[in-house]
Amino acid sequence: MAGIFDQSIVNQVQQANDIVDLISEHVSLKKKGREMVGLCPFHDDHRPSMYVNPTKQIFKCFACGAGGSIFTFVQMRENLTFPQTLRRLAERAGIKLKPLKTQDSRPKTTDDVDPNEIARVNAWAAKYFQQNLNDPGRGKNARDYIAERKITPESSEQWQIGLALTQNDLLRAAKAKNIPAKLLQQAGLVASQAGAGLTDKFVNRLMFPITDVTGRVIGFGGRTLDNAPAKYINSPATPLFDKSNALYGLRHARHQISTSGAAVAVEGYTDCIMAHQFQCCNVVATLGTSFTAGQARILRRYAKKVILVFDSDTAGIEAANRALEVCVSQRLDIKLASVPQGKDPCDFLLKAGKKRFEKLLDEAVDVFKFKWDRLMDSFDSGDTLVDHKAAIEEFLQAIATAVWAGKVPAIDRGLIVNRLSRIIGTETKQINAELAKRIARVARSASYSDTNPAQNKNAASRPPDMGRGLYATAQREVLEILLNEPALFDSVNKQITPQDFDVPILRQIADIVFETLSAGPDTSLKEILAKAESVEAGSTIVELVRIGEEKANFNSRLAGALDAMLRLTRQRKKGQINAADDQTKFLRRFSENTAKENPHNVGMT
Repeated sequence: MAGIFDQSIVNQVQQANDIVDLISEHVSLKKKGREMVGLCPFHDDHRPSMYVNPTKQIFKCFACGAGGSIFTFVQMRENLTFPQTLRRLAERAGIKLKPLKTQDSRPKTTDDVDPNEIARVNAWAAKYFQQNLNDPGRGKNARDYIAERKITPESSEQWQIGLALTQNDLLRAAKAKNIPAKLLQQAGLVASQAGAGLTDKFVNRLMFPITDVTGRVIGFGGRTLDNAPAKYINSPATPLFDKSNALYGLRHARHQISTSGAAVAVEGYTDCIMAHQFQCCNVVATLGTSFTAGQARILRRYAKKVILVFDSDTAGIEAANRALEVCVSQRLDIKLASVPQGKDPCDFLLKAGKKRFEKLLDEAVDVFKFKWDRLMDSFDSGDTLVDHKAAIEEFLQAIATAVWAGKVPAIDRGLIVNRLSRIIGTETKQINAELAKRIARVARSASYSDTNPAQNKNAASRPPDMGRGLYATAQREVLEILLNEPALFDSVNKQITPQDFDVPILRQIADIVFETLSAGPDTSLKEILAKAESVEAGSTIVELVRIGEEKANFNSRLAGALDAMLRLTRQRKKGQINAADDQTKFLRRFSENTAKENPHNVGMT
């Protein structure tokens, strides 16, 4: 690595973080042959297309092109620089880093925000809030409230519940620890107020730390303990936290969700905590928001089915109604459960118990039945024509979204239209015309929806251009072979150097490969990837390994590639080169020396 940390430390961090364990924190992986496969988190993946090779410690998505090592994965997943990624993985493994120098090699500005620093200050704040709650005097009222809600001390400890005290209490505590106020502001723990400067964001509130799937505290939710206008508030958006792309309790629920294949989503923090307290451990909470496409994408990595549990009041029903289109568009099987008697899930569990709650989940209603029942209730209740029209439009919109997502077969669509025609007295032709319009609108809006960032990531994650023409092809061939058969390095090193590689990304990789293999031919791919600091380099190396492995015939291919590079280098220096003739000869030799690719080899092994 470029002068910040000793390479032995980088290798130590790499050895301490297994790629299957790491990626499993973000994606549900299943064994397929000698590899693991799962939904790629870097594009809108509906069929598992990301392969993880535990032997080589690499991953590769065959849909969007993303690939690399543990470092590449974290860089892409959390949008970190290489030094930040190294610190992140070192913390995960409990390794203390000793930098060779105190600053990153990249230039910094005053606006730079290090997500690792935000995570650290969040962890400190969470512990401080817990200390407040456990203080015999200052935390008594909050502990009494927790006891009234029947949350046990064990649950309170497990979920790191804490207490924010009076205004600027956190600011003063941070100052005593020499924690910069600017960092607190970047973490969303304090905010600037006109005429008052920086003040605490959370005051006199019960605090619920929000963690990511790896256990890092990424934000907070706070419930008021007085008469504040907002009953609940969340941390603002930060480089670590976006409430539309986070779920409360996912760290605790992930394994049970993967095992059962089903996720249960509730609205509130205490609903989620109480479900786990009753050993219903596949429950997460939506942070008080309507269920979003981002949250659906997260759950889709672990579950085949989502059950949304909402209060039975009007607001809960409407929240459930809004969530349906999200889940259908994300190709998730979605069911709805409504808590009876106007209670929330927390109260229902306390009154009815675990078995009744599980029965409620077992009886969850399919998304289309829910919509249909809503439509029928509208007609049966004697509502006005306006009410009927609204219910019909709501139902048609759900069907249109489902058809666009491929969730409604043609036969089912015909049956739905015929049945609706009989009920509302409108010809099927008119209903189909209206449905077609709505499907077209859904398709148009989807291209601008929040799935688009993932598609943009898709393009960004593809390996960069590795050059065209004979000379670039020869360079790629040499690297493909060395990455798969490092024992051939001596014969290469005697004839060419990294300076002979003129494609930027290939030159970058050649520098790494030549430097690493010079230490000995028994160098592993892991050691090479540990020196690839950019996402582009890591992804390209994995792509070169895959392509080279499929072609095989390393010795004969290397002879052809080296011959082409040497001849072209000589002719370029002399200013005499006939690209067309040279390319024809090389490609003929290349074709003779390259085995056919195995069409059944879709993995990396």
